[in-house]
Formats: sequence, structure tokens, C-alpha cells
Amino acid sequence: MKHKSAIETELKLRIPATGPYRPLLEALGFHEVHPAQAEISVLWDRDGSLRAVGSALRTRSYAGQSRLTWKGPKIPDAMLKIRPEQESGIENPEALEAILRALGYAPVMRMEKVRAVWERTELEACLDETPFGCYLELEGDPQAIRVAMESLGLAPDRAETRSYPELFAANGLG
Repeated sequence: MKHKSAIETELKLRIPATGPYRPLLEALGFHEVHPAQAEISVLWDRDGSLRAVGSALRTRSYAGQSRLTWKGPKIPDAMLKIRPEQESGIENPEALEAILRALGYAPVMRMEKVRAVWERTELEACLDETPFGCYLELEGDPQAIRVAMESLGLAPDRAETRSYPELFAANGLG
């Protein structure tokens, strides 16, 4: 998506495998922006202060880029994950890590997965392969998310409300 809102709205759905969803996404007007490749994310915290207020600070390396993301507390919703989010590119990941450490932050979790990113005007779709299963994430307009989910033949009971950090921790990883 060319412009990301300061409020992230997404839905994570459990799928049996990512392969069958590539042609389905293409049929719905999505185009692949980044083919499947490794993504490494690290969560940072300072004595649990961010986690205590439902926030997160993440560095991510993916598709030849590094980014820093702050995520605020979740806004309650039965199916969608909605939360404030601010993100910026990182020119020098090693320097940023040194800055974070100097400010008292430490890495608290490392997560690795394989991700392919697809886009169309109002939505981004990510096909993720993790050590504990495959997922399709839809991010963007809430109504467009619901329509895409139905068009892909995915029922609401496939929704995964836990975040990736929660899933990695629940599976003894990270």
C-alpha cells in the first residue's frame, strides 16, 4: 500500500498452505510486490515497560530494507486487529541497535518467517510461512478485508486473533 494509515487494521487467517492462495489473490486483483523471502523481526523493550502498556517496538529486515515500527495498544474488536502504528525506514540498522541499547532497550524476542507481499488499491495481503503454520494477513480498510476474506472462501473461524509474538511464544519460539 502506498500510504499507510496511522491506525493499522488487519486480519490474520490460518491457512493450510500459501501456494493455493497465490492464484486466488491474483484473481481478486492483487499483484505480488515482494516474492516469498525471509523476514527477521526483533522486539525491543526496556524492563517490560512497553509490554506493560500494550505497546511494541520492532525492528524488521525484509526485502532488502530495514524498518523501525512502534505499535500502540490494541483497540478492541472481535475479529480484526486494530492499533496505532508508526513506522520508518532504517538507514543503518547497526547504529539504530546501538542507539536503542544506549536508551536502555534490549531485544526480547526474535522472530523469523517467510513472507510474500501482495497489494491492490485498498488492501495489502501477506502470505506467511512460520515454524508453526501458514497465515494470510489482510491489511487495510475493514470492509475490504471482510469482502476479500469471503471472496477467498475463508470463514471467520479461521481468524487468528493472537499476534505473531504471542504465537511465537505459545510455540516456544522467539
